[in-house]
Amino acid sequence: MADVPPDLEWTRAAPPDATGPGPWIEIAFGEGDDGDAPVYLRETSAPDNVVTTNRRKWDAFVLGVQAGEFDHFVEGVPGPDDAAG
Repeated sequence: MADVPPDLEWTRAAPPDATGPGPWIEIAFGEGDDGDAPVYLRETSAPDNVVTTNRRKWDAFVLGVQAGEFDHFVEGVPGPDDAAG
C-alpha cells in the first residue's frame, strides 16, 4: 500500500508463550503524538491488508476494552485458561 510507511515497527498482540504464525493482530503507530497521528492494524495472515485509524480513536477503543464494553462479543468463547476437551 502506498500510504502505509514501509519502516513501521509492528507489535504483535499474542500471548507471551504463543508459537507459530498465528494469525495474530499487529499494530504500529505512525509519526506524531497528537490525536490525529496514524495508527495501523493488520493481521499476520494478510499483512498487505492494513486498516488505518488515528490515535484518538485507538485510545478510545483501548479504554472501552479495559472498561469491558466489548465483553459481550466473547460470551461463550473459551478463554486461554479453559481446559481443552
